Amino acid sequence: MRKYIVPILLACSLPALAMAQEKDSVTMRKLADEVLTHSTAYENLRNLTKNIGGRLAGSPQMPKAEQWGVAALKAAGADTVYLQECMVPHWVRGAREEARIISKRRDFIPPLNVLALGNSVGSGPDGVTAEVLEVASFDDLEAKKDKVKGKIVFYNVHFNPTYIKTFHSYRDAVMYRGVGASRAAKYGALAVIVRSMSHGANNFPHTGAMRYDSAYPRIPAVAIGLEDADRLSQRIKDDTDARVFLRTNCEMLKDVVGHNVIGELKGSKYPDQYLTVGGHLDSWDVAEGAHDDGAGCVQSIEVLRAFKALGIKPEHTLRVVLFANEENGTRGGTKYAAVAKAKNEQHIFALESDAGGFTPRGFSTTMDAAKKAKIASWRPLFEPYGIYDFKEEGGGTDVGQLNEALGTPMAELFPDSQRYFDIHHAANDVFEAVNKRELELGAFGMAGLIYLVDLNF
Repeated sequence: MRKYIVPILLACSLPALAMAQEKDSVTMRKLADEVLTHSTAYENLRNLTKNIGGRLAGSPQMPKAEQWGVAALKAAGADTVYLQECMVPHWVRGAREEARIISKRRDFIPPLNVLALGNSVGSGPDGVTAEVLEVASFDDLEAKKDKVKGKIVFYNVHFNPTYIKTFHSYRDAVMYRGVGASRAAKYGALAVIVRSMSHGANNFPHTGAMRYDSAYPRIPAVAIGLEDADRLSQRIKDDTDARVFLRTNCEMLKDVVGHNVIGELKGSKYPDQYLTVGGHLDSWDVAEGAHDDGAGCVQSIEVLRAFKALGIKPEHTLRVVLFANEENGTRGGTKYAAVAKAKNEQHIFALESDAGGFTPRGFSTTMDAAKKAKIASWRPLFEPYGIYDFKEEGGGTDVGQLNEALGTPMAELFPDSQRYFDIHHAANDVFEAVNKRELELGAFGMAGLIYLVDLNF
């Protein structure tokens, strides 16, 4: 008789599983209808981007954004809203960067469109004037190391156009922005120019964080727009006497006090166990930070609002966290994880949205195989809404700190990425670049995943 027990139990469990899926499907439909009909995410984003704008850590806009977050979470129906203090870097761009080609020729040469990289030092008032050495990779730099001294190194590294998931192109190219200055300074470079991390058909330079190796001099570092990168590359090939003048005015000041903004919906069964959902509140100074990451912030707030509107009482406490200083320090995510560890908090799951407010395609995840399989089993519940891809490994930068500190399973909303790097860290990351419908579909996807994780993890 024993050999029949498993099949009998399985047969008995199938109707129960079907009933559970049907119940979940009904709730998912209610969440979708609520978000797509009554969402406040788009208007919250308009308020954040148009009334506050760029909100780099340490800037005057930072505390204004924090107070916006407090008000938005209270309006969404959070049981508790509070600030979690953390020290954040205070980097200031200063006056607009200047870059131009200097040549003995008499043809008109328009200025180069550049932006200082975040955390870069300034050039000093006299700027830097030097010959440009173009390199295509770090290997190329090593091959040309004897030619570097006294020059401006130009990392003309193109985004790989063959990747369909464009974050893979970013993964391959971002190291030149991150450590390119110190790698060039090692051999005596005076400054670096980095081709923007983009394949956009425009000339917007894309800033972003860089870091120095203390073993080498700190030299100015800028990003250049793609059209001007191509123009500079061609010019130095055709005009061997060409030089570039570069002046930046940035500086790093003392750290200042910033805050994570946290809103909670108390768990009905396990109030001391937490589901975190969030985005980062800071953005680069040159843009409104609409996609990066105003979208993630308002989507996370919308999860809480939709639960509250539908009377969904999560079993675990739902925490919406608007993280401080993701862009040039990750101090907010680090502080959140450190406090959680110090308090011995039990974190069940963490979800972030930091890949733009475009059409959601799925979720990247980092967790054990059983939980990955569980999430994959929910694909039929998401497919009616165009959400189907659960294969990518990953998770957001901020919640990654929680994963590292506590081993918390994590995920990140995975939107279609084809347009993201047209605007990433650039002046065209504005409210008008966000589509209301796409933003709301992403918010629904996040709400649906949190709902299912709450009942099953």
